[in-house]
Amino acid sequence: MPETNLKNTAQSVIPDDPEASAYRFIIVAAKRARQLQNGARSFLPTTSKKPTVAAMEEVRRGLVQYDDPSFQRQTDEPAEE
Repeated sequence: MPETNLKNTAQSVIPDDPEASAYRFIIVAAKRARQLQNGARSFLPTTSKKPTVAAMEEVRRGLVQYDDPSFQRQTDEPAEE
């Protein structure tokens, strides 16, 4: 059975994610699914009743905004002179 590389599958990539992190995709989708479970409205019309499916599709299409704390930490450091 061939091994699947998650980084190369279209289902686990966030648009404009320079690292194409499958881990980041999972975290963002999970947080969005929790929002949908708690009553947030979906950004897309969906036929699925499962919030995880809707959340993954929203993230895949780049409709979910998120902050990357590690990126902010790198840009907040003062430049050496």
